[in-house]
Amino acid sequence: MSSSCIFCKIARKEIDTAVIYEDELTIAFADIAPQAPTHILVIPKKHLEHIKDIKKDLSNALFSAINVVSQNMDGYRLVMNFGKDAGQAVPHLHFHVMSGRKMNWPPG
Repeated sequence: MSSSCIFCKIARKEIDTAVIYEDELTIAFADIAPQAPTHILVIPKKHLEHIKDIKKDLSNALFSAINVVSQNMDGYRLVMNFGKDAGQAVPHLHFHVMSGRKMNWPPG
């Protein structure tokens, strides 16, 4: 884990947050700047910056966590940004699970 990464600090429980789901490899929590009525971030506890660094066990755990947090959503948008040009604000691999409003296309 990175000592300065905000998501690593959340995974280590150094920053209090509304945890929605947690297992050995992942943690899901409410976004502090939600873009939808329901906006959950799903992250690996281990600091990774890019999808190419994911191994199969972590990939399975991440998508299992996404499945758990989205169970009661009628519809949701799953977003993953890579790099500043794509809008990534925290350089720690993460998925946005957003729901609770009509999502427009294209997103922007």
